[in-house]
Formats: sequence, structure tokens, C-alpha cells
Amino acid sequence: MYRNQKISLVIPAYNEEKLIRPTLEGVPEIFDRVYVVDDASPDRQAEVVREIAEKDPRIELIQHERNLGVGQGIITGYLKSYEDGYDIAVVCGGDAQMPLEETPAFLDPILDDGVDYCKGNRFMNRGNAFDIMPATRFWGNTLLSLMTKVASGNYDVFDVVDGFVAISRRGIERVDWAKAWKGYGYPMDFVIRISAAGLVIKDVPRTAIYLPGERQSQIKGFRYMIKVTPMIFKAFVQRMVQRYIFADFHPLVLLYLLGGVCTGLGLLSALVLGFDKLFLGGVGVTGPRSSLTALLLISGSIGVIGAMAMDIQNFQHQKLMRRLESIEKKNKAKD
Repeated sequence: MYRNQKISLVIPAYNEEKLIRPTLEGVPEIFDRVYVVDDASPDRQAEVVREIAEKDPRIELIQHERNLGVGQGIITGYLKSYEDGYDIAVVCGGDAQMPLEETPAFLDPILDDGVDYCKGNRFMNRGNAFDIMPATRFWGNTLLSLMTKVASGNYDVFDVVDGFVAISRRGIERVDWAKAWKGYGYPMDFVIRISAAGLVIKDVPRTAIYLPGERQSQIKGFRYMIKVTPMIFKAFVQRMVQRYIFADFHPLVLLYLLGGVCTGLGLLSALVLGFDKLFLGGVGVTGPRSSLTALLLISGSIGVIGAMAMDIQNFQHQKLMRRLESIEKKNKAKD
């Protein structure tokens, strides 16, 4: 236990026969239960887990009958943790590359500040990812983080692909996990869905660990980014509908819509003007058309930026309300 709270550890694992042993042998005593979710791994991973579980009764092996993706592995662990009554579920990989001794830094904001979801950030304070992360992964991570900021409305997050996280029991309960993304790309989808549910997310600095000779993050630079971009856009649209239409209507939806339409039309018009200039000798490139193009682009940019500002304001208000709620709950407990 940690501060009288029951803590579980969820470890989604696939083809980690070699590294699952040091991962499990390094689990601190603050964890009351350890769920290893074997995603139909074809190697001896499950046998290794069973062998270690004989010495550590906290360990429980959960096996998927077929490969469902790392996202589903985490969801399976979340739901099992919730069902068994644990207060906070922590997630780490089965590759021994997440510093479990730093777990208290993920738990304290949930217990003290009304945070629902703490995620690791390898670029803050103790993070040393700047020095050891390959350039393509760094820039891919940065672009994905920027897109996730806009899609989630949470502009405080970065390093969104980091899988070292902790979530409150309330957080597990409030999200519809059946609709969540199950494969690679799940971290961004989870952040967006948790934000859409009105929950508070906080980045926590954590040490980056890279074992020599072992495979690293699933990010493969820009190809990975291109693959998950449609998912992020879809999740953004779903958040707009859920948060600002069904739950509580807000004009920022109209600003995003009008801003996006104007920007799209402006870009299309600019391309047509450029084509006319380059290939048709400037035929059709007139002052009014150029002015309209500029007006569309400027109006679209103002609309999108205005919507983003409103989104940020709403998120900060939401975070403040959760903080006040947490303080009130503590005061009642003392009385």
C-alpha cells in the first residue's frame, strides 16, 4: 500500500521473455497487486511469469486468447484493477525500461491535487531523453505531442507516447474504454479520451532508460506519426462532440469549424493561384482573388487560435475545480 491506498501495477507484455523477469523482480513493495497481461505472446513469456509468480504472490497472469494490441492489454489491466477494488493503477512496460522506484511521484498528485491521470515526461527535470533519443523519434514525438495538445485541449502535456502512467479509480470509471484505440497510438487516444471525460491530466518528470541492444519505443519517426494522425483527428472530433455539444454546448466548436473551413478554402485558393502563376503565366491571378485568399487564411487562423484559447481556459478551470474538490474532500475527512 501507499499512504493507505491500494495500488496495482499493470504490465502489458508481448515477446518479453527476456526482460519480463528483471521487470517483475524489480517491482517495489508499494504495489499490492501486479497484473501481467500477456497479449497472446508466442514466446516463453507466460512460463517465465508463472515461475516468478510462485515466489511473489502479488503477481497475476492474464492471457489474451489472441493478439489484441498493447492498448487493449492496458485496458484489460485497468478493468481488472477496478473490479478488484484498487484505488490507483500504474502502468509500465515489460521491458525493464521504466523506473518503478519513481512511482510515488505519479501517485502523490492523484492523492493530493485531484489529478486523475499522471503520465511520464522524459524531457522534464530528471529526464535525459534529449541526450539519448534519436532525432527522428524526438521530432516525431514533438509533432505528435503538439497534435495531441490541440486534440485533447490539454496544452500542459508533452512526450505523449510515454507509457509510464498512473490512473485513479475515478479515471478508470469515467472513460468508455470499449471505444478506445487498442493498438499502437493508444497513448494519444487515451489522453484525448480522458480529457473529454472531464478528468485532469498531469505530466510527471521521469528518468529515461534505454537498455543497450534492446528495442526501444514503438515510434518509428514520421511514418508512425502519419499512421496515427487520422486517429488523433478522429478523437479530436469525438471530444468536441462529447465535451462541447452533448455535455455542455460551447461556441468554440463553431470557431473551430469556421476556422477550419476558412483555412482549408484559403489554402486551396492559394494553391490554385500558385498553379495559375507558375503554369498559366499568371492568368486569373487578380487583386480581388489574392485579397480573398488572404482574408480566408487570416480569418481561419484567427478562428482556430480563438477556439484554442477558449479550450485552454476551460481546461485550466477544470483543473482548478478538481483541485478545490480534492481540498474539500480532505477537509471533510479531517472533520
